[in-house]
Amino acid sequence: MMSGYVKAGRFLDALEVFDEMRARGVEGNGFVAATAAVACTGAGALARGREVHCWMERTGVVMDERLATAVVDMYCKCGCVEEARRVFEALPDKGLTSWNCMIGGIAVHGRGEDAVELLGRMEREGVAPDDVTLVNVLTACAHAGMVGEGRRCFDHIVRRYGIEPKMEHYGCMVDLYGRAGQLGEAKKVIDDMPMEPDVGVLGALFGACRIHGDVDLGEAIGWRVIELDPQNSGRYVLLANLLATAGRWEDVARVRRLMDERNVSKEAGRSVIEVDGEVCEFQCGSLCHPQAEEVYAMARDMMMRIGAEGYVPDTRDVLHDIAEEEKETPLLYHSEKLAIAFGLLRTRPRDTMRITKNLRVCRDCHEATKFVSRVFKRDIVVRDRNRFHHFKDGKCS
Repeated sequence: MMSGYVKAGRFLDALEVFDEMRARGVEGNGFVAATAAVACTGAGALARGREVHCWMERTGVVMDERLATAVVDMYCKCGCVEEARRVFEALPDKGLTSWNCMIGGIAVHGRGEDAVELLGRMEREGVAPDDVTLVNVLTACAHAGMVGEGRRCFDHIVRRYGIEPKMEHYGCMVDLYGRAGQLGEAKKVIDDMPMEPDVGVLGALFGACRIHGDVDLGEAIGWRVIELDPQNSGRYVLLANLLATAGRWEDVARVRRLMDERNVSKEAGRSVIEVDGEVCEFQCGSLCHPQAEEVYAMARDMMMRIGAEGYVPDTRDVLHDIAEEEKETPLLYHSEKLAIAFGLLRTRPRDTMRITKNLRVCRDCHEATKFVSRVFKRDIVVRDRNRFHHFKDGKCS
């Protein structure tokens, strides 16, 4: 039952079954423990994850490499790298899978130097990196802006260990250069690839064009990406955002019409926050919650207070050709802002709020969260579709 719920993405239901199993006195094993850990990972529920880990230790479940890897992954993806590292370091025999899991976990937190240091340790301890290791290290370097180090790691691993670069490795290199604004180098990687680029590789360059405002290249790549991945709403939204930035509203409308013709709908933004062991979900534009009025009131107060401290709404991602002041209202109801407002009602200064979002964090919410962390004195960890953002004292990791 637990495994079925996990495979269906119903992580909280899986944890309810786990709770019932324990309440009935049914003895667990390593498979149950790993499944519960994966459910906590999917829900982004750190407190529940710690509870599962304590249950393992209390009941004497054997922590083999496979289970330890699930626990390491759970702590990393719930935003607590330090606890993941403690579990990892306690493993007497670290195999390739556990090394890859730890390096990959560090990568999504943007800790490039730590990932490269772990790669060196891994090699010194006689474990040869594989193609997964290369993806993880390149991802870490890309998120940390370590272009030179990423290039060095790519050349070193490919030459020393005879790894034939695959599509995902070229995609990582495009992402590495693209995030750093080196769009010419990113395009050169694509031009020099020994195979035709897939949607992932082109998507990495497309995203970089969006970040750095290259409308001409971005539009050309964007239409190619849409034709390769016609049912992915995110591709259309990214292109529409890029065109909206340039004020090309007729072309934005053209993208919207194409979505309608193909029956492609934009995925609603959802954010989950865990407070005192309770997991609550908020959806963009709607709020079905017992404290709905309080949450909306706090959200408005939150935006007013950070506005007084210098925050200015970033309306570039609002896809309507309307007056600027009218664009600000939809931004208030983004799911992470509602989740943060709820967190402010339930936490105290210097507490840490942990939020998991199903989509990428938009530029406005990213900027607003930096201000909230400083004005309200909270540490805020946001896990979006791509990576973790650690907000503290007005800065993001």
